[in-house]
Amino acid sequence: MTVTTSSRAARLVALCALLAAVAPLRAETEDAKALTELAKPGRVLILRHALAPGYGDPAGFRLDDCATQRNLDAVGRRQARLLGARLRAAGIRSATVYSSQWCRCLETAALLGLGRVVPRPALNSFHGRPDEREAKLAAVGRLLSGLPKDGAPVVLVTHQVTISGITERGTGSGGGYVLRLDGSARPPVVGTLSVE
Repeated sequence: MTVTTSSRAARLVALCALLAAVAPLRAETEDAKALTELAKPGRVLILRHALAPGYGDPAGFRLDDCATQRNLDAVGRRQARLLGARLRAAGIRSATVYSSQWCRCLETAALLGLGRVVPRPALNSFHGRPDEREAKLAAVGRLLSGLPKDGAPVVLVTHQVTISGITERGTGSGGGYVLRLDGSARPPVVGTLSVE
């Protein structure tokens, strides 16, 4: 039997449509698993701040002045609120919430609505400052290794560079990973939370 170019193209289109239909279901399943994991004792959600358009920080960036920083836009605020609603719907109504001191992280953390947000310099970005990388990751490692292995959920709102330094994985704005605390500075990833 001869397969024509048009029938190959039709099969490719059908396969692409099938994959497009399955991808959201897979993400929903992964999210459900991650949220179930986060509800267990001794779990941490390490979360990238919600959408703040751009890259890095503007020239003249100052930590004490949000007007000099790259901040959440309306989409980012919506992402953070929706994630908070998803967490509450999964039974996580409160958590210990630590955040980078960057305004986009603090706002993301506050919009989750899970409790008081505590700024932690260890979670600050080192993007563009590679000489700070090891010290920052060591500080995050000390934070993680010091958390109780049987405690209530903890949320760390931070930056892509920190997340990839701890998990060796990347994530989009508003996404993150659930870690199972084991007393180490680099706890294992036990769930992936996708960007909504």
